[in-house]
Amino acid sequence: MKSHDVAVLMTQITVWEILVLLPPKSLLRCRAVCPAWRRATSTRDFLLAHHARQPSLPLLCGYDFSSGDGVSLDVIPFDHRAGLAAADQLQSVARLGNSFTGPEASCDGLLLIGSLHLGYSICNPATRQHARLEEIDRFALLGMYPHSPTGEYRLLLGKCNRTILAPHDSYVYTLGSGQPPRRISFPGEEHTMVDGSSSVLCRGSLHWHVQQHVGASNMIKLFNTTTESFQQMRAPAVPGSANLFEMDGMLGMYSLNDALTTIDIWMTRDYESEAWAFKYRVEVPVAELRDYMIESWAFKYRGELPELTEHFGMFCNLVKVVVMPGDAMVPELS
Repeated sequence: MKSHDVAVLMTQITVWEILVLLPPKSLLRCRAVCPAWRRATSTRDFLLAHHARQPSLPLLCGYDFSSGDGVSLDVIPFDHRAGLAAADQLQSVARLGNSFTGPEASCDGLLLIGSLHLGYSICNPATRQHARLEEIDRFALLGMYPHSPTGEYRLLLGKCNRTILAPHDSYVYTLGSGQPPRRISFPGEEHTMVDGSSSVLCRGSLHWHVQQHVGASNMIKLFNTTTESFQQMRAPAVPGSANLFEMDGMLGMYSLNDALTTIDIWMTRDYESEAWAFKYRVEVPVAELRDYMIESWAFKYRGELPELTEHFGMFCNLVKVVVMPGDAMVPELS
């Protein structure tokens, strides 16, 4: 065997037997070793193979007001696997400037980031690669998904109104294509009120809970990512709106009562037959959270405190639920 062939073989072994098994932070360091390793670890096949070996973790994001460089937005996965020290469970994978509003969607390790002034950008934290998506500046994001027949990553878009899902006026954009979004429409569909920023990808479909301003809503809108068509399914009836989530291949839903004191959680018992089971009722520790908020706001602003009865979590007027397996423990935050 010639020396050149040996070198190629050794590189292939290094890439596919060693580098592909490394955690993202170690892989980033190895990419700086030489141009050949950087090229090899930037290919689509390698990125997919490496990502397939990574755990699926919930993402947290929040603003850091303590940095000497000004306000920054941290994107932090919560690594709840057993055996990790508390300090290793929350490690930032991306730190963004204060013009960014945060992750709008994620899929297979890719993050779609929103900005107040720059529209949308696609980011791969594992490789530190990112690109502006100028083609969708005039659109609102409804969801992000892998298109299994082609292996492409695509965005479902609507006109610039995040609360209206209008199949007559929906568009699909293929990441990396350089082509403008193409319009898709399906006769007989009606406009539906949804929260366009809260789509959940589960079992090959994007899901939205339909908002209902009067009475209880018991409908979920689906977008089949293979056929790229709209459908609907039944859901537990709850007043107002609810939020969906995916855990271990199952679709779940949670809703907050009007008094902001309890969170009800349902899970699909049988997805195909649209059967749901009520699982938990979580009592929100209102007094403890209010005390924490008063302390946090007073420390940050040293001034007049806002109305706190509807604020749970720092600098946020929405209740956010982080879903994780039942054996996971939430680390204490200092």
